[in-house]
Amino acid sequence: MSRHSGILLHIASLSGQYGVGTLGKAAYDFVDFLCSAGQDRWQVLPLVPTGYGDSPYQSVCTTAGSEYFIDLETLASEGLLSAEELGECLTAPASRIDYKKLFDTRFEVLKKAFARFDIDDKDFVSFVRRGEYKDYALFRAIKETQGLRAWNTWDEGLKFRDKSALASFKRAHKREILFWQWTQYTFFRQWQALKRYANSRGVKLIGDMPIYIAYDSVECWMHPETVKLGEDLNPTVVAGCPPDAFSATGQLWGNPVYNWERMRADGYAWWKSRLKKCFEIYDIVRIDHFRGFDRYWEIPFGDKTAEFGKWAEGPSSALFAEIEKSFGKMDVIAEDLGILDDSARAMFAEVGYPGMKVLQFAFGSDDGNEYLPHNYSSDNCVVYTGTHDNDTLLGYIRSLGGGRDWFVGSLRRELEKMGLNASTETDEDICDAVIELAMASRASTAIMPMQDWLKIGGEGRINMPGTLSTDNWSYRIPEDYAQPALAEKMRALAVKYGRA
Repeated sequence: MSRHSGILLHIASLSGQYGVGTLGKAAYDFVDFLCSAGQDRWQVLPLVPTGYGDSPYQSVCTTAGSEYFIDLETLASEGLLSAEELGECLTAPASRIDYKKLFDTRFEVLKKAFARFDIDDKDFVSFVRRGEYKDYALFRAIKETQGLRAWNTWDEGLKFRDKSALASFKRAHKREILFWQWTQYTFFRQWQALKRYANSRGVKLIGDMPIYIAYDSVECWMHPETVKLGEDLNPTVVAGCPPDAFSATGQLWGNPVYNWERMRADGYAWWKSRLKKCFEIYDIVRIDHFRGFDRYWEIPFGDKTAEFGKWAEGPSSALFAEIEKSFGKMDVIAEDLGILDDSARAMFAEVGYPGMKVLQFAFGSDDGNEYLPHNYSSDNCVVYTGTHDNDTLLGYIRSLGGGRDWFVGSLRRELEKMGLNASTETDEDICDAVIELAMASRASTAIMPMQDWLKIGGEGRINMPGTLSTDNWSYRIPEDYAQPALAEKMRALAVKYGRA
């Protein structure tokens, strides 16, 4: 199997002058940096419009693109925004994203651009005639007229998708619906141009697909039969995780859970459609919480904690066997973190997708820890120093306190087992040693968050699970990240371990 390495960096975290990372020059510059650094993978977080808590894992649509990522300079170059309007969107350099400001200002700017767009453009006309994102556009347009409320609180005719009510709305709001279709046409035109550029330079894009949909989403509104809802269209049960050593009350995510019996009856058509769209967007897809396809924790709707849920059976590997009858073997990374039972392990073995090895989970326990590189039983895995839900590597090391010596001792033993000689004197040295372990491991692919290469502390953490903080999802990398010395260091390791 060929060997690869790459970087985990959210599009929103790119540098730039307009308050959030976009699909413009900074994204192309990052691809160039990856190439100069000998990296051939770029893993992003979900590209979707952010929802509750500004999280890309709670979106109004699982396959739409975030309007925030549309590059305004590209629109200006196409004559859709004036230099003055572009100037009004400029922000001072900042290390955090102000989502409230984006929400209050970005859509108005995009509406100005849409007002100048030629809606008779043949490519756009074709996009609309194919029905691309028509349900999303309708959902967003209705949501605006309903005070942005969740769909289950809309006027009855719209909530229950009464044909005459929807037809009346479409007649009255044709232009508003067309605007939301235009945002998706524009987003994906820019995304596909970036993807072509990355692919032409030998870089493959790894996307991220949450297993669950949000309740307040176009998918739940349009296809309520796919999830467990009552006659009133409220959930009967919701998703989460049971209590464990990290949480006495478990994790209450609140997403509706799938009606697998109903989905099985039509050959998992909804999942086939979803994955087809994902592979049109990405080269490789990481599927979050993959163990939930085997068994999942469902909690009675209305409970305040996850304590009183129960395990329920999912479709397990049968789902992917059915999908691959249509698509063939898919290029998937299966998130297999956490405590796995024998049934889940059997599913992972049967589907055969590479799982994840996170080195922040590897040290400070015994030498049998499955995340330690010397224990990887095959190269069919992807090794990470950390994920978007972890602290940065430097932040984690600094947080260890009295446990630092235990961590370092475990790290030194692993370096010795792997035949590596790396300094562990300073916190920065420890970061370098962990990164080299990842690159040296037998894992087919090694992925590092950009913050770990840059030695960013805890201020660079992307998300703290289970919290609603304005710091979540808001970090942006420094403008001057692309130092030649860093690129050379990264390339040297990629060459040394056969990943360049």
